[in-house]
Amino acid sequence: MNSRQRRGVILLIVSVLCALAAFAGVLALIRDVESKVGPEKTAYKLKDDVPAYRSLSGEQFDKVSMPERWIPKTAVTDLDDVRGKVATNRLQKGSLLQADMMSERPELKSGEQEIAIMIDSETGVAGKINPGSRVNIFATFEGDQQTGGKGKAPNQSKVIVSDAKVIDVGKLTPFKEDDNQDQRTRQREQDGVPITFALSAGDAQRVAYAESFAEHVRLALVAPGDGTEIPESDRTYTLNGDE
Repeated sequence: MNSRQRRGVILLIVSVLCALAAFAGVLALIRDVESKVGPEKTAYKLKDDVPAYRSLSGEQFDKVSMPERWIPKTAVTDLDDVRGKVATNRLQKGSLLQADMMSERPELKSGEQEIAIMIDSETGVAGKINPGSRVNIFATFEGDQQTGGKGKAPNQSKVIVSDAKVIDVGKLTPFKEDDNQDQRTRQREQDGVPITFALSAGDAQRVAYAESFAEHVRLALVAPGDGTEIPESDRTYTLNGDE
């Protein structure tokens, strides 16, 4: 082997050693990145803003994959966890859903049943009624025509249920309301919110009756911890009573 051949072999060996060194460097870099990033895990981000106390469902979230070491321990990784939950505060679009952002929806007690009615957004307590709130339910009735040509009975406002428990508040929804005028019935578009209550059978019947026959149904928010029963003498009001 002459000197030129020896130089060629040496250069070939050096090239192989450089290639091995580069390959080892790439492997070391990959291992370093993997040690810093680690395996990925599923999490969920909000598609849109969610108001406080709104019921949560899987359709409100986008599935994302993130390095496990970057996901908070409180992050929700299974959408089954949101079933029956409500947002504890206003949630912003793009936020990573975490367990402390939601709480259990108020549950029914023995003897209670759910009943939902549409409440006119103008006559409800706008934006202040949430799951867990306590409200008094008022209904206003037009006085009936009295027999014997004595005119009409006075219009009345009644407390039909006191200290009712709210278990769910729906989304603002357009609905049609009957408006009686001159013995004719016309319908007008209204914006309302479906409110679900936990009530006894008797109170549920009162609410159903009021929704069907009352001129208006209104809610009055009760202060937290104030479960004072309204006396019978204050449950019905007529304008004549103030004269």
